[in-house]
Order: sequence, then structure tokens, then C-alpha cells
Amino acid sequence: MKTFLTIFISCFVFCSSLNAQSVSGNLTLLANQEIELEGFSGLKTYPISSTKVDEAGGFKLPYSKVDYGVGYLMSADKKPLFVILNGEDIEILGEALSYTETLNITKGQENQYFEQFAKEHPKREQALSAWVYLEKIYTSDSLFAFQEAPNQAIHKEKQRIKAEDALFLSKLPKDSYVSWFLPARKLVSSVSTIAQYRPKEIPATISAFREIDYTDNRLYKSGLFKDAIESHFWLLENSGKPLDSVFIEMQFSIDAMMINLVQDDKKLNEVTTYLFDLLERHSLSQAAEYLALKVLNETSCTLDNDLAKQLESYRAMKKGNIAPNINFGNSAYLNGVKQTIFNSLTNLTTPYTLVVFGASWCPKCVEEMPKLTDNYVKWRNLGVEVVYISLDTEQEDFEKSVSSYPFFAYCDYKKWDSKVAQDYYVFGTPTFYLLDNKREILLRPTSINQIDAWVDWYLVGKDKN
Repeated sequence: MKTFLTIFISCFVFCSSLNAQSVSGNLTLLANQEIELEGFSGLKTYPISSTKVDEAGGFKLPYSKVDYGVGYLMSADKKPLFVILNGEDIEILGEALSYTETLNITKGQENQYFEQFAKEHPKREQALSAWVYLEKIYTSDSLFAFQEAPNQAIHKEKQRIKAEDALFLSKLPKDSYVSWFLPARKLVSSVSTIAQYRPKEIPATISAFREIDYTDNRLYKSGLFKDAIESHFWLLENSGKPLDSVFIEMQFSIDAMMINLVQDDKKLNEVTTYLFDLLERHSLSQAAEYLALKVLNETSCTLDNDLAKQLESYRAMKKGNIAPNINFGNSAYLNGVKQTIFNSLTNLTTPYTLVVFGASWCPKCVEEMPKLTDNYVKWRNLGVEVVYISLDTEQEDFEKSVSSYPFFAYCDYKKWDSKVAQDYYVFGTPTFYLLDNKREILLRPTSINQIDAWVDWYLVGKDKN
């Protein structure tokens, strides 16, 4: 029996070694340094393997079938070199990962395609943008518009560059990972250039983004998962259209993304969480609200609790809804001193109220609250009162933090279990709600700067008129 186990283990190790893939090579300037191979999993990265480069610069990093997709090598200088982990052995020779001009992939066909395209495509893109710029001059400027020969030559060269790029991609092996990855990478990387130099290509580029399947494991393992979301919505935001039209286009894009995502709960939660945060950070609240309602109304999917609460806040606390009243009893503070006059939002007679949720333990609040204090007098003179709701758990922390606040402040020391926080669907700090005198929600700002911009536009501008 012992002999049998020994033979079995030996065979297993031998067979595993035959099936193992690796990234190896020689990087002369990295002798005796650590080198790592990392992989992508959606929005996250994970370690695959690591080793110490030998004295001659040699290294070998194994990877397995579960790492199929894109990975990257990293050394002490923290400048990654991306590689395609498609099951082939890869060999890289050169000086260091950061000295890309010295690197040469001597083994690994798909990585050689990747290397070639990575060198040639940016040059073609740069040349194409230059020709587009010249074409604009030769067609719109009367000094050049009558020159037909240059116009024709420019058009011909543009077509040649595009055809050359397309020909390279068309010749890639159809069943290879690189044949999917390079067009996807080209799409994502082209966004800023198209927005700036080739706006006529924006509709086609947006259509291409809408064709992306976020449940595709090739995308999930590509390192492009986050970039595809960001580039898509950045292009929509910077397409040059009026904001109302931008929001409509974003709705179309969200609808397209959800077609496949509703069939995959894990990726749905991951994409929705990231996209929702992205839209809020860019103050695109109308698109964030649409995303929230779209996902909440999809009965076939299961949402993570935190995400569900975050999205639910947009359904319950969207613009136009009436915010719940807040009863403070005799526990509200003003200028750091407890007072008894103000015990409810209904006591306020100002045209507007800004309700702020924060805490002394919140780094972002520590950054934002001084701005709030600095703007308070201006806002108050224009009819905006401020009510600060603290999610602190210790009275000492609360009283210390609000001692210099010239506006009303309140805390029940229950943190997320606070009735006020739950009534207002607060899941993070700072959270802001701007209300009118009937407690109708006018705005869900994401920063003090956004609130101040609203005050300047609607209140200062109104006074000037």
C-alpha cells in the first residue's frame, strides 16, 4: 500500500509538472530582487505566484488554468508588465520590467501578438488623429478647402491606417484569447482620443460599449472590467451633448448592461456597486437614481444587503419625495450648547434646510465639515439652515466635534441603528439632503462644493435678478 501511494504521488507530481504553465525569462537588472505575478478577478487583483530573481537575472513564475486571462508582472519599481495567461509558456528577456524598450518576448505566440500590437497601435492612433485634424483644416478653412488632391490623400491615408489596424486583428487566431482581448483593449484605450480629436466616432464607440457582456469571464479576468465601465460613462458624460440628453443616453447604456447581468447575481452586485459609486462621485444623481430603480425592480436577481440599502435610499429618498420629520426632543445642540427651542425639523422657518449626516470618526467628514462651517453664514443669510446629525457613539466625541459648529447638531449615540439614519436610509458618511420648507427633497449633493454651487446658482443668481 505504501509503495502504491508513493507511485501515485510521484505520477501526480510528474503529470502536474507536465501541465504547468509559466512565465519565465531573464531580466538582468532585477538580479536578487522579488518578482510577482498577479491576476485579475473583476474589480480586484489576486496573487498568482512570486519568486526571487537569481543572480544572473533568471526567474520562473508558474500559473494555472484558473488564471486564464490577463496577468501582470511586478517588481520593486511597481511598474507592471501585462501578459496574457492563456495556457502557453511565456519567456521574456530584457533588463527590467520598467525598461520596456529592452524587453523581448521570445516564447508565447499570443503574447508576441500582444507585444506587437501594443507597440504599433498607439502610433497608428496618433497618426490617425493627426490626419483627422488636418482633414478638418482642409475642409473647413477657405485657405485650403479648394485643394482637392490633399483632401483625397488625407482621406486615403486615414482609410489605410484603419485597414492596417483591422487587418492585424482579423489575422489573429479566432479561438485565441488575444483575438478577444486586443479589440476590447483598443476600445477602452481609445476613448479620450475619440472624445478630443475624433468626435464623429463617438456614437459608434458608445454602441460598441453597449455590446459588452459583463458576465463574460474573458472580460472578468482581463483587467478591463473597471476600465470598461469608467470609459463607457466618461465618454457619455463628455460626448458634448446637453446634460438631459446625456442622462437619456446613460439610461440606454444601463439597460444594455443589465440584459446579461440580471442572470449573474455576483457580477450584477459587483458592477452595480461600482457604477453607482461612480455616478454619485460625478454628481450624476439622475443616472444613479435610474440605476437604483432599475436594479431594485428586477425581481430575478439577489442583491447584497449593503447594496440593497444603498439603492433603496434612492427609491425612498429620491428628489421630489417628502423627507421624514426628525424629532430631537431636548437633545439638539447649537454652538456646542444643548438648547430646548429647536426639537423638530418642523420648527424651522427657513426656506431651505440642509440635513447633514456625519461622524467624528469619518475621515471625509473631517475634511468636509470645515468647508460647511466656512460657508454657513453665507448660506444662512440666503435662507439655508443646516442641521447636523452625528453618528457618533460617545457623547464626549460628539460634543467635542460640534463645539465650534454654529448650526444645529444632534446625536442619539446609536450609530447606524439611529432611527434618523434608518429613516433617511443613510449607509455612509457624509450624506447630505437639501430640503425645502415642506421637506421636499430638492437635491442629494455629494459634497459641500456641490451645495455651494447650487446656492450660487439658485439663490445668489436669483437675488441678482
